[in-house]
Amino acid sequence: MDGERAPWPILKNMSRLFLSLTMFVFLPSAIAPFRPSQELAGKFREADLQVTRLGPSAFPELPMNIRRELERRGCTIPQVWEDRNPHNVIKGEFIRKGQIDWAILCSLNRVSSILIFRNASEQNPSELAREADIEKLQGVGGGVIGYSRAISSVGRQFILDHYRAYGGPKLPTIDHQGINDAFVGKASVVHYFHAGKWLQLTGAD
Repeated sequence: MDGERAPWPILKNMSRLFLSLTMFVFLPSAIAPFRPSQELAGKFREADLQVTRLGPSAFPELPMNIRRELERRGCTIPQVWEDRNPHNVIKGEFIRKGQIDWAILCSLNRVSSILIFRNASEQNPSELAREADIEKLQGVGGGVIGYSRAISSVGRQFILDHYRAYGGPKLPTIDHQGINDAFVGKASVVHYFHAGKWLQLTGAD
């Protein structure tokens, strides 16, 4: 009988040890401070509200028909925190060589997407890369949180150089320009139109 009962104290001690270890594993998460993360989230929300967003009229180079369409949609154009020159409105041969298209980073209710107006027509623009503006905020030093999304036109050499440096999806024939969509100081992706659809090619890493 004593030989049969001997394992039970051992099992009880093992159970207590397991319970203690379980409490040790989960205790840090139970007492982890929430205040810093809440404060940081609040700062990002405030910074999102403070992003400079320009109206279409701030870009006199825009064709009038496109400007009116942007105004009709309620678009504003968000600005990178350190760049004082109006930007995020670009033009280039984004659809095919020899045709001038316009691309605008349109922010509506603090969510931005790239609108591409083919051949400077306001009809049925393509819309790419929709993302909340708050996702493109980052600390930029001195306790400042700055908006950091920027678009630019890039050519064949830029696309080839970045593919050779970082790899990525196999390239199609590059015979016109792409749109570099950058999280400034971090990374980017190149939107490239090919065979009737928009591809995402390798940008900065």
